[in-house]
Amino acid sequence: MNDASNPFEMMMRQAQEMAKAMNPALDTFSPKGFEALWPTMPKEIMEMTFGRGASAEGLDAKTRLLLTLAGLTMLGAQSDAQIRMTVRHLLEAGATKDEIAETIAQMSMFAGVPSMTRAMEIARSVMDVAPDAKTDGETT
Repeated sequence: MNDASNPFEMMMRQAQEMAKAMNPALDTFSPKGFEALWPTMPKEIMEMTFGRGASAEGLDAKTRLLLTLAGLTMLGAQSDAQIRMTVRHLLEAGATKDEIAETIAQMSMFAGVPSMTRAMEIARSVMDVAPDAKTDGETT
């Protein structure tokens, strides 16, 4: 199918050309730079903001972040940066590598194997550089 017979492709090409005309730097733009601007929050701040701060009986920050990771896994390749940041925050919140991997693996049934595989690759890249990330059963 050529671009002339596919209105979506034509619209996307026109939008890209318009964006490049307005700001030529968008031609080489990558969202990865934004990740470096967002630091990993301390666990206490995550608990206050996303954890039991709103409801003492509610979910803790780690559980909320595991649910977030599950949702991001289902979104697939469009959420690479968000997956990296969420895994980073999960490690800070006390999640183990095994808990992170299990959460992603569970999504294979709902999001499909390609989305699960992509999320696992992204999570592994974050966990490989995390200095003190633990697997289940490890003690300090």
